Amino acid sequence: MVGMIKKEDVEKVRAAADLYDIVSATVTLKPSGTGTYVGLCPFHDEKTGSFNVRPSLGVWHCFGCGLGGDVFKYVEQSENIDFREAVELLADKYHIELHYENSGNGAGRPDGTGSKRTRLLEACEEAQRFFVSQILTQEALPARKLLGGRNFSQADCERFGCGYAPQGWDNLVRHLASKGFTQQEILDAGLARQGQRGIYDYFRGRVTWPIRDSTGRTLGFGARKLYEDDQIAAKYINTPDTQLYRKTQVLYGIDLAKSAIVKKRQVVIVEGYTDVMAMHLAGIDTAIATCGTAFGAEHAKIVRRLIADDSLGAVQLVGPLKVKDQPLSSRIVFTFDGDAAGQKAALHAFGLDSAFLSQTFVAVAENNLDPCDLRIERGNEAVRSLIAHAKPLYDFVIDTAIARFDLTYTPGQVGAMKAVAPLVAQIRDRSLWDAYARKAAGRIGVDLEVMRREVMSARRQLHVRDEDAYAAKRRFQNESPRVEPGTNPYDNPAARKALERQDAKEQAYFKIDDAVFIAEQQFMATLIQVPRAIDRTMFSQLTLDHFMSPVFRTLFQAIAAAGGLPNDDTPQGLWMHNLTKAGGPMLNQVINELAVMPLPLPGDDTGNGAQPPQPIVPGNAAAVQLRPATKEEQRYASELLTRLLDMGFMRQIGLAKRRMAQLPDGEEKIALLGQITRMETARKDLQAQVYGNTIG
Repeated sequence: MVGMIKKEDVEKVRAAADLYDIVSATVTLKPSGTGTYVGLCPFHDEKTGSFNVRPSLGVWHCFGCGLGGDVFKYVEQSENIDFREAVELLADKYHIELHYENSGNGAGRPDGTGSKRTRLLEACEEAQRFFVSQILTQEALPARKLLGGRNFSQADCERFGCGYAPQGWDNLVRHLASKGFTQQEILDAGLARQGQRGIYDYFRGRVTWPIRDSTGRTLGFGARKLYEDDQIAAKYINTPDTQLYRKTQVLYGIDLAKSAIVKKRQVVIVEGYTDVMAMHLAGIDTAIATCGTAFGAEHAKIVRRLIADDSLGAVQLVGPLKVKDQPLSSRIVFTFDGDAAGQKAALHAFGLDSAFLSQTFVAVAENNLDPCDLRIERGNEAVRSLIAHAKPLYDFVIDTAIARFDLTYTPGQVGAMKAVAPLVAQIRDRSLWDAYARKAAGRIGVDLEVMRREVMSARRQLHVRDEDAYAAKRRFQNESPRVEPGTNPYDNPAARKALERQDAKEQAYFKIDDAVFIAEQQFMATLIQVPRAIDRTMFSQLTLDHFMSPVFRTLFQAIAAAGGLPNDDTPQGLWMHNLTKAGGPMLNQVINELAVMPLPLPGDDTGNGAQPPQPIVPGNAAAVQLRPATKEEQRYASELLTRLLDMGFMRQIGLAKRRMAQLPDGEEKIALLGQITRMETARKDLQAQVYGNTIG
């Protein structure tokens, strides 16, 4: 049995892992308060960002679904792996050698392999190198002719990783086996299939394209048919679903387009690998494509996380918005064909959510040319013009339907109205459907009220859900967690957390919103985020009796169990690790929420005229020592400590006076009076220490 990873190696990985870098690979993060970044949660579907990241403490938390933790927990959740595999994956990423307990002095796992997921990634990367090496062989001449015929040079093919899978039975299998991969690993990576005589190559005699995630890791492949005698009739095939590759969650070209998508808040969605190549070579660097499936809800979530805008705080912004220094507004552009299949694909997009559709456009070239053919026939400028003149999705679908009728005659007008009404009815957003009904009525030349009646009738028949994408959303609205179809929804941690939070929200027996709770909460948040702001002498006077809220009494005990206030040279990440370890599962969510909770303090990224945040440097800030506190942080912490100590004195004085009132006159009563006098004096001195002599 493989031993545990040595603790010191785990801490090396924690120190090296850059939480900001890892999270921002799939989530667009924006500054929100001092040292905190906010984005759309990757673990449940939301339209307003409630996912908070605090890189300096190495912690993240989502106020929507309740999930949170350190960098390891993020990798566990996002990659669907366990703690051990998360450490191994990050160790591979940051080139850190791991050692295992009870496995001798050698480095790495005793069996000489990495985690399963890491091994599958390595197999896919090796397969990509193999395919690329084959593209220049004599056998690959048909592949080179196909790519060259689409105006792609050898340099272009190298840029996009184009390769060739040889026609033989098991060329790739034998190559991977020579590199140390087992048959099961090759099968699990989707690179081979099981036959009666052993395993054989899945991709044979085809041009290949690597399908990567946003960080550039190869997850699978797409491949095009070259030979008529290919035993697989399909023109294009893709890697089957594996632990790495899910066709509903991968987008070809996302590794190349991600930075441009975030900057321009624009996505161009095309239908094929060569179309992505043509778009990028023409200067449309935001182009991506689905892989063997229609663009669906999971793809929409990926795109929305990258282009989301929350620049007005909790106010959700929808629709095409102006983007600074960009000629086009924020938008999702589909390059559907203008034929019946393209129109059907456009109608399929109506099933996506209203906020997404409000930014969706359609670009259709003349003669229904796809982007690759358009570039071949008319050049790069025609491709750029195609995207620049895209039409909003709703307008495209409605105008296409109207164009089929001769509006010169009354029967044509009625026919157009009957055809358009069900389309307008499918616009779930109540803010938009009436506007499009008005627009269509004017275009067709029919009375607006007649058109409205037709649309309302169609909405009733189609059972259309009424929405308002432009309505203000509550900041931390709990929305649907991501759940795989056909599975127990509560196997998903986000779904389980969502129900638990709903239960807590709806109960009526524990509602706290008072000054004592707020003071205790703010103190704990300050202690967790900036422990060096806490005065050690004053902190040493705190006892369990200074906290009234049960959760903070327990947290105070956890802080004591973690060793109390950390030393100034303690690494940020280790402080959070020790605290969460001492708190245990019951307090982890509390600690995470407090770690990312905004504090009423000035900072570099508050948006109040301050300078923008400093860029994250390579290596996690959680690896450095606890940062010194600013004067404002020290003052605020002292004020909170004073409130807690003052409330403690107040409670002791109250108890003492009550006891004194019950005592007969005598020495004991006089002694108790002296204690009360001393506590009242100490209370005034405490207040004067922080607030000055004017208080008390």
